[in-house]
Amino acid sequence: MIRVLGTLLILAYSIYTLVDCLNTDEQHIRALPKPIWALGICLFPIVGGTAWWLAGRPQRPRPQRPIGPDDDPDFLRGL
Repeated sequence: MIRVLGTLLILAYSIYTLVDCLNTDEQHIRALPKPIWALGICLFPIVGGTAWWLAGRPQRPRPQRPIGPDDDPDFLRGL
């Protein structure tokens, strides 16, 4: 039973990672071209998927920190 559960978890992880890779815009993928990532995920499910999440997936843009009114040129221009 544990083997079946482990196999299903690896299969679900691989499918999720492969779909994420294939749905990502090729311009935003880091390190390797999309077909190489997809092939790596299919041939080496755990290692390829983990490599995709760590090195290939595009980084999310970080939210900008709010700036104070004295540092905002638009606010100072309106004074």
